[in-house]
Amino acid sequence: MVDVLALVEARLRTALGDPDARAAVTFLGTDRVEVLRFQDDNQDGTVVRYATLGMSAQPMSDPTATLADPVAGPRAELVLSVRGGLADTDKVLRPLAVLAASPQVEGVVVAPGASLDVGEPLWPGAPFTSVLVAEPGGLVEDLALDAPLDPVRFLPLLPMTPNEAAWKRVHGAQALQERWLTNGTDLRDPSRKSVPLD
Repeated sequence: MVDVLALVEARLRTALGDPDARAAVTFLGTDRVEVLRFQDDNQDGTVVRYATLGMSAQPMSDPTATLADPVAGPRAELVLSVRGGLADTDKVLRPLAVLAASPQVEGVVVAPGASLDVGEPLWPGAPFTSVLVAEPGGLVEDLALDAPLDPVRFLPLLPMTPNEAAWKRVHGAQALQERWLTNGTDLRDPSRKSVPLD
């Protein structure tokens, strides 16, 4: 059996460099989930990226299916990017691990356009309690696995304020992303305000 997580970590290292920290979280009845932290220093300052490692070990299965397929089904890991040094964002490790474990715990399929809510600030003082799952393929390319396994997709997470999350439920993910784009919203700003929604 192919070691999916070893391949996933290799793909993350190729795309993001070597992680400078990692933490593991285990929830009762689930596989261990690790969160890796990568720092990207460029002319605009430091961007910190957090990537889950463990979510893709099992395929996600349709919650209405009576029996989960142990092989076929979508696989994913989550990636969150924030500007470094502006907030205590390292505390996002546990919320990220909770989200990564949600397919095993709650039987949900995490896909682009979905909202994921942790019910508390993503880190101390954060104006966000939920994230929008964005389209994969930009930062980290999909990882193809041997058939019949589905590829692993690396899904970017975009933090949403409660107002944005409520607006998205009514108008949809595409409309919210267009609103962010129109307003030049810096989605990596860990303390940004809600985009104008009227």
